[in-house]
Amino acid sequence: MHTTPDGREVVATRADAEALDSPPLLILDEVTAFLDTHNLGSGPLSWEPIGDGQSNITYRIRRGAEDFVLRRGPRPPLPRSTHDMVREARIQQLLRTQGVPVPEILAVCEDDAVLGVPFYVMAYLDGLVITNSIPDSLSSTEQRRATSEAVVDTLVRIHAVDVSSGDLAAFGKPDGYLQRQVARFSGLWDINTTRSLPEVARIGGWLADNIPASSAAAVLHGDYRPGNLMFAPSAPARVIAVLDWEMSAIGDPLADLGYLTATYSEPGSESTPLELTGVTRNPGYFTRAEVINAYRDRTDLDLEALPWYQALALWKASIFCEAIYTRWLKGERPHDTRFAPSLEAGVPQLLRSAAGFAGLAPAPL
Repeated sequence: MHTTPDGREVVATRADAEALDSPPLLILDEVTAFLDTHNLGSGPLSWEPIGDGQSNITYRIRRGAEDFVLRRGPRPPLPRSTHDMVREARIQQLLRTQGVPVPEILAVCEDDAVLGVPFYVMAYLDGLVITNSIPDSLSSTEQRRATSEAVVDTLVRIHAVDVSSGDLAAFGKPDGYLQRQVARFSGLWDINTTRSLPEVARIGGWLADNIPASSAAAVLHGDYRPGNLMFAPSAPARVIAVLDWEMSAIGDPLADLGYLTATYSEPGSESTPLELTGVTRNPGYFTRAEVINAYRDRTDLDLEALPWYQALALWKASIFCEAIYTRWLKGERPHDTRFAPSLEAGVPQLLRSAAGFAGLAPAPL
């Protein structure tokens, strides 16, 4: 058995897997057989993890001179609705036909018996994901601005896809989307926490009482931010793939804009657990207001209610992060020494920021 620094287990054979107390995340002989079935490369394979694996888990797989990416959900039992690999692969396949830059899906495994959960394999892309350092090729003032423009342009492109008919229309019901989001996440708090944070109910109540009327229906990414975009490795700044579609839906496009801008880093903004692309604090990148103005210039949507969507984004994030924190307290994330422990203070911080967007007075200490 091989264990990566973040505790992800990889074993060579099915027999090795069955000898473990908990299932591994990758079984090399099973993956090899699956790739053979779909004529993806030949010979022995090597692997390495990609990303931090806070939710779904991604590996780079190499066979000979060919590279692939395998993406799977965490170990069961987990709610299927939040880690539906088949759905995640399918929406990317549909969006690719509409000209949205997404990875090419090469094969999908719906059979839980192979790795314990469904997974899919996609083409490997050679590109840049911008998080906390600025790539040399995109470091000029001109390319920093072009990077920001590409972030907004790509979101507008996603939201412009027609969801009124066809296969994409079946991915969700836009009517009542915002009401369902508030109701669903309100119900998740009590089952995901071991502590009392009254701000969750206070903000949730404000959201429920002030739901805006949606003016459009669109494909929602659900986690749209610069860190989920892959850029071409050389200038000019150009998005070659939008990654991580696990939270995708059909609903109000301002939910994506609210999340992007509420979690956006700019000079002087408070750092939060969701600050995953800190480089935009540097000169040359759009400020939050510039992101909003650029989106407004490229669409005909009324953004007056955007603070509601920004509050929704951080309120939902606080509930999601609390679930991670609770799992860590229960010993279910033993290799997580940084992110989950930070959420003891990070979740209340997210709630303070959400209250700020909502215009609510700070809660008494």
